[in-house]
Amino acid sequence: MNRKSRLFALAEALRARRTGVTAEQLAERFGVTVRTIYRDLATLQDAGLPLRADRGRGGGYALDKSYQLPPINLTAREAALLCALGKMAIEQRLVPFVDTLSSGLDKVRGALTTSAQRELLTLLDQLQIVGVPALPVSPAVRRALETAWFEDRALRITYPKNPYRAEPRLIRIRNLVLDRGVTLLNCVDLEIGQDRQFRLDKIATATALPPGTLPSA
Repeated sequence: MNRKSRLFALAEALRARRTGVTAEQLAERFGVTVRTIYRDLATLQDAGLPLRADRGRGGGYALDKSYQLPPINLTAREAALLCALGKMAIEQRLVPFVDTLSSGLDKVRGALTTSAQRELLTLLDQLQIVGVPALPVSPAVRRALETAWFEDRALRITYPKNPYRAEPRLIRIRNLVLDRGVTLLNCVDLEIGQDRQFRLDKIATATALPPGTLPSA
């Protein structure tokens, strides 16, 4: 990557996060020395980019909080890669958040100019990502999980205790593990106060409780 391209990429990397990032982290990302990053940051500041440097734990370089960012300007190639990966994630069931991902991809396409959208369609025809789909999940269960996760709600599920019997559980999701073939939910069982792990594809039914129904775990 030449210096001009790196300066543009560095500005985009800083714009992508409003919290501090160290010169060492930036040097590792762009494959250059820390000294080179310092020179690049000085160049961006001289060009008018309002950078600030915070010292101490959690500090680093960041754009000034008062700086108003311009609209996102994606290239057709960037958008094509994002859309192709998103389409693959949906078709192969790699993530359970289909509605949220679909909405995000619509916004990516909507940020493009008309000519870039036409180029995007051509590029998508040239990109094929093949893999083994994850195990299927009921759409109703997937939507309930998506609501519970993004809105921090408790989730009432039925889960097989054995091959012949499913029992109700009241859970709150701590985190998700997206494995190759399955999605694992690490949760706290609100009725017994213990951590449990559930496979998303084995959940028979799921309902997201209204906000504030139960206290956070």
